[in-house]
Amino acid sequence: QVQLVESGGGLVPPGGSLKLACATSGLTLDYNVVGWFRQAPGKEREGVSSITKAGNTYYLDSMKGRFTISKDNAKNTWYLQMNSLKPEDTAVYYCNTVPSTVNYWGQGTQVSVSS
Repeated sequence: QVQLVESGGGLVPPGGSLKLACATSGLTLDYNVVGWFRQAPGKEREGVSSITKAGNTYYLDSMKGRFTISKDNAKNTWYLQMNSLKPEDTAVYYCNTVPSTVNYWGQGTQVSVSS
């Protein structure tokens, strides 16, 4: 059974940084495309970033240059380094495969950007 556990969220001021982590059991990163999604209050969940089996990365335009996705296959963990955070980045962040697998959604981790 696959489990994904997000961590690393918090409250930061605009311009701050956070590093999210997604630890998985039951999912092999060597064979899956994985990524990060987020859901802001009153909005639909959206894909933020992904990383392929080969390590190729993808970002939404609004995240380019600010967010960096990475993974550690040996630790079965992937990360999202978020810099220059803006209030509009406030959301619950989730990790999942790409495309997402409905049964893999976890609780997410709250990221709040506010002064």
